[in-house]
Amino acid sequence: MAGDQALWSIVKEEDGIKNFRELNWTGSFEDYLEIFRKNPKVARTAFQRLYDMIVAHGVEEYKEYKKTIVRYKFFDDPYGNGADAVFGLDLYLMKLVSIFKAAARRYGPEKRVVLLHGPVGSSKSTIVRMLKKGLENYSRLPEGALYTFEWVRKGNGALSGVFGSVDRIACPMHEEPLRLVSVKARERLVEVANKSLAAEERINVDGDLCPLCRYIYNALFRHYEGDVDQVFKHVEVKRLVLSEKDRIGIGTFQPKDEKNQDSTELTGDINYRRIAEYGSESDPRAFNFDGEFNVANRGIIEFIEVLKLDVAFLYDLLGASQEHKVKPKKFPQTDIDEVIIGHTNEPEYRKLQSNEYMEALRDRTVKIDIPYITTLKNEQKIYLKDYSADKIKGKHIAPHTVEIAAMWAVLTRMEEPKKANLTLMQKLKLYNGKSLPGFTEDNVKELRKEAKREGMEGISPRYVQDKISNALVSDVGGGCVNPFMVLNELESGLKHHSLISSEDLRKRYVELLTVVKEEYEDMVKNEVQRAIAADEDAISRLCANYIDNIKAYTQKEKVRNKYTGQDEEPDERLMRSIEEKIDIPESRKDDFRREIMNYIGALAIEGKKFDYRTNERLHKALELKLFEDQKDTIKLTSLVSSVVDKDTQEKIDVVKSRLVKNYDYCDICATDVLNYVASIFARGDIKEKQ
Repeated sequence: MAGDQALWSIVKEEDGIKNFRELNWTGSFEDYLEIFRKNPKVARTAFQRLYDMIVAHGVEEYKEYKKTIVRYKFFDDPYGNGADAVFGLDLYLMKLVSIFKAAARRYGPEKRVVLLHGPVGSSKSTIVRMLKKGLENYSRLPEGALYTFEWVRKGNGALSGVFGSVDRIACPMHEEPLRLVSVKARERLVEVANKSLAAEERINVDGDLCPLCRYIYNALFRHYEGDVDQVFKHVEVKRLVLSEKDRIGIGTFQPKDEKNQDSTELTGDINYRRIAEYGSESDPRAFNFDGEFNVANRGIIEFIEVLKLDVAFLYDLLGASQEHKVKPKKFPQTDIDEVIIGHTNEPEYRKLQSNEYMEALRDRTVKIDIPYITTLKNEQKIYLKDYSADKIKGKHIAPHTVEIAAMWAVLTRMEEPKKANLTLMQKLKLYNGKSLPGFTEDNVKELRKEAKREGMEGISPRYVQDKISNALVSDVGGGCVNPFMVLNELESGLKHHSLISSEDLRKRYVELLTVVKEEYEDMVKNEVQRAIAADEDAISRLCANYIDNIKAYTQKEKVRNKYTGQDEEPDERLMRSIEEKIDIPESRKDDFRREIMNYIGALAIEGKKFDYRTNERLHKALELKLFEDQKDTIKLTSLVSSVVDKDTQEKIDVVKSRLVKNYDYCDICATDVLNYVASIFARGDIKEKQ
């Protein structure tokens, strides 16, 4: 019982009386004027409200290739706990928000259709979905509050000619209450209110009432012979909460086939059942102002695949964007205030460019490219959102599985580098923030600049997600999904991929799978090497031996042999065997050894002791040397045979436990990767013997 009460308290906290009262506030027009006086922002335009909503979640700035990028935290999807979060598109989202900002300040883009353009699966609809969801939630907050009104019968039988058989008539387009007053009065009200706002935040309340509200206002005005006090007694202002499900302030339009397209879906239609009551088709009370443009007033309207619209729809779209007006059947042009945003893919956009009849639409469109991600770390985030350890229960995903799938997806979207000394894989690593000898930030910036189509073609994240899902439900792998299972799924699916336009493209994608497999081979070889060489004491002893020898070499001394007690020449073979592991040529060995000794000397002056772990290059060289010394004693290659002696098995088990502990392998995939690396070394042994 106590538990039930605790659960009920959650319900009351979220949906209880306090929230109800706030979101269902009603009052007189005079009450609303007081609200407006204290907070003029309640009368913001749709673009102002949208921009303020995005900025309210905070921003971060960072440098990329010496350019300042603003990251808007709103696109982390705070309302969906990150379910729709967008990664790796900060530059393009920054351009999108800049358009919203300019539109909010009435610099011109408010008269345009915002068009998100990019390949399928590049998160265009996800961005719009977040904007709609964000506006819904923002309208429920005090800082995002907005208001509309209803007409209410006030006990006068003579008003039946206005209200008919109903007592309340809500404004069907959720209009701003200030539209009820004349333009001159409104200008004076706004002028007073704007004194408390910064110049860029100033309010403008343009436009006229919708046909229905205009009809009722004029009828009441005549009835009361111009007594505005009496007219406004019939106005009840109320809080407006935007909701796509309730069709309030959020609209979505998706084109159907050409035969079924009807422009009344956008601007409303006659209600024939009410004609009998009101007597005329042109009576606004006999009209349903429920087209998508009508219901989206004060908020946002999304056009899915906007360029598939019939030409008749485009005329409505042009008027709505440029003039902020729509034309319902049998009624004059009606003012609207909403953000019009559409999205389309490349083939449809190319058709727009080549269609001379669409010139007017092109002229009224602001295009924002939303390409595929071309940075590996951000592509991984898309998949880890769905396939992290806390989301997948009952199956283990082996290390690098998601990384390898993401790597292949990114490679398919990249253009071959024009520099002869740079491979596509190296280019991917540069984009991912890794430094390569001979390449600066300016070089990477130039690489991006010369690849104008990069990110606009390639494999969609959806395809990769589908193939990871297939691997997860497969019976192969015994409870663990490894990279090869996913790579096999990716390759087999290419045979039937509907968006691959040519056999040459299919072959290229298969070749890139081979490139990715080679990279994975290097990754796991390195991990197994590190696991074998993870004996810290052995590395420390090897390091001490190396330091003793380079000290003697640089100071032209001899080294005391700990076993014989004899002074001997520095062990050149030992020193070179370590230095060669990190590609120190013979001609550079003296410089490298002096560099290490100078580093040790500088630490000693500061009273610090040298630790090989602080020198990444030396650490790597020592690990590789130790691995080379130990791999024959462990006999990793014997794993590919059916007989393994007890001593070797114990050593292999130690390596396996290190893989599990340090690299997040499970027992199954640790065994698999050891077998795989063993087969690589076995192939190497065979090659050497040949």
